[in-house]
Amino acid sequence: MAHQTTADGHSSADEFFRTEIRTGRIERAEVFAKARKPAYKLWIDFGDLGVKRSSAQITARYTPEELVGRTVVAVTNFPPRQIADFMSEVLVLGVPVDGTDEVVLLAPDADVPIGVLIS
Repeated sequence: MAHQTTADGHSSADEFFRTEIRTGRIERAEVFAKARKPAYKLWIDFGDLGVKRSSAQITARYTPEELVGRTVVAVTNFPPRQIADFMSEVLVLGVPVDGTDEVVLLAPDADVPIGVLIS
């Protein structure tokens, strides 16, 4: 499906609300040596949705060890993408830090259940 926008260039609310954004907990993280840009392979537990994989370019700010156990926010209903030899199934959300290679992960500021849809 093509991206649909309104006449003034805005996405529609209907389009946004079809996007599933959920909380997940990183179970495993390792260096993604075959990625074109520095990245990690992540295995994220989304509760009833199961464990999903993601490639994330977050190496400038985080080490694999400090990622394990971290709660993250991710889009869970985009089509999977093949990145080198790894299938990325979810899109982990973060904010790029201007003027650096750093990306700060989005996360709840309190302990929340995993797999819950963001509202």
